[in-house]
Amino acid sequence: MHINPNIFREYDIRGIAETQLTPPVVYKIGQAYGSFVLGKGVTKVLIGGDVRLSTPVIREELIKGLTSVGLHIIDIGTVTSPMFYFGLHHLDLDGGIMITGSHNPGDYNGMKMAYGKSTIYGADIQQIKKIIEADKITESEGKGTVAAADISEAYLNMLYSKIRLGPRRLKVVADAGNGAASLYIEKFLESLGCEVIPLFCEPDGSFPNHHPDPVKRENLTYLVDEIKKHQAEVGVAYDGDADRLGVVDDTGEVIWGDKLMALYWREILATNPGQQAIIEVKCSQALVDEIERLGGRPYFYKTGHSLIKAKMKELDALFTGEMSGHMFFADEYYGFDDAFYATGRLLRTLSHSEKNLSGLLSDLPQYYSTAETRIDCPDEVKFSIIEKIKDQVLMEYDAITVDGVRVIYPDGWGLVRASNTQPVLVARCEAKTPESLSFITGDLKERILRAGLQDFKWEY
Repeated sequence: MHINPNIFREYDIRGIAETQLTPPVVYKIGQAYGSFVLGKGVTKVLIGGDVRLSTPVIREELIKGLTSVGLHIIDIGTVTSPMFYFGLHHLDLDGGIMITGSHNPGDYNGMKMAYGKSTIYGADIQQIKKIIEADKITESEGKGTVAAADISEAYLNMLYSKIRLGPRRLKVVADAGNGAASLYIEKFLESLGCEVIPLFCEPDGSFPNHHPDPVKRENLTYLVDEIKKHQAEVGVAYDGDADRLGVVDDTGEVIWGDKLMALYWREILATNPGQQAIIEVKCSQALVDEIERLGGRPYFYKTGHSLIKAKMKELDALFTGEMSGHMFFADEYYGFDDAFYATGRLLRTLSHSEKNLSGLLSDLPQYYSTAETRIDCPDEVKFSIIEKIKDQVLMEYDAITVDGVRVIYPDGWGLVRASNTQPVLVARCEAKTPESLSFITGDLKERILRAGLQDFKWEY
């Protein structure tokens, strides 16, 4: 049986459901993951899944594979990824698989796999692949069992116990994008005392209104319109499994992840001065400037939820996030990325302030930047392309190379890196002036084209 090796990504398994995550492939993955955790003494694991149309079939085959090697399963049904992570703590389990395509196109799906209370990545995911290739599946004398559990009330009650808003009542537009957030977001926000204007809060794995990816501006147009129509204080949007948060302020301006992090850092560094602050390589210099102003210590690191969570534990960090809207709080929370909790922290700040969100962020340093631009590039060559660009760049400029190449120009920076979830390169540029931004984007684009990529347009 052929299994496409490219589905085994840096921090999850991800592929096209019908052609790459076929029932025989998923069954084998279940057996291999089961063998992996059984070898570490784990006998009971958690299973959850998002609302994608391919999720039920994948769940069925995954359970067959897991139980065939003797693992016992607690199935928590259709949930968000943060609910799955919470379930590991709430039910005290040391393993599990969340079936989700996250923010990827509708024909994709995938698996976030946990060992202990965190998702595995890198070499451990490659180990799952090696178990399949070597046919080292654990043999079991008996089949495992499956039990159902509903943790939704426990999860929502936990959130409410951790987030209490201030005196200002907020009007919030919530765009669930017909993803897994649809099942719970209205109840959560109403429990906090917000006036909620729901948008696409009916679960539908065909995503009929727009794709649930809040990083893309075109997916937020409905949200912007509703904020203006209802004169709401803020709009929030979620990706397919609700571990990523998108935010639009009271004026209809999109607040990208790095600006949002600056707001969170103001609260956290005020009570924890001198903290090391992990900064994802795609983030604005404005975030670096603000962290330094607040007395924090910037530390550039890679993109990827599993990689960042592991680095947070290593550094004992209290908080970090990604441009894509993943936010990781360990000061008052578990440390995993939960867009509902991140929403609560944002609303808590707003509810204690007389300023609107636009006013709270008006004093951040201003830079000119492109949006995050995705350039089609086959999985088989994307990392070698990055190496070519890196070799070119380092002959002329300094660069941060922890994840791709972030070129340091005199008046700004330009980044290109290989995505770990899609066959694309991700690029972004930023500068102090429009003229410098034009130079940086032109220079970096020329280097990308010279390395072998076809023509593309920067997104502004």
